[in-house]
Amino acid sequence: MELAFTGPVIEWRGPAPYYFVRVPDEESADIQQVASMATYGWGVIPVEARVGEVAFETSLFPKDGGYLLPLKNAVRKPQGLGSGDEVAVEMTVRL
Repeated sequence: MELAFTGPVIEWRGPAPYYFVRVPDEESADIQQVASMATYGWGVIPVEARVGEVAFETSLFPKDGGYLLPLKNAVRKPQGLGSGDEVAVEMTVRL
């Protein structure tokens, strides 16, 4: 399943700051259709994603009926991305 969307980078402050992009509702609904085939536990969904020139593998976190795409420092820092920046995401759910 291939998806493309845009959204702002959001920061979650816990013991260490984490950065995410919220997957929009429509795309989250599509993911939920295949979630049982894709998840390897706790509702996380493995994906391959691209933000700008950086491709990476990660897992979506379920949150409030949708999903969050984590943005590691290796993705954010080379592109100068921070909280509030709008990003375009290309993503493939790994089934």
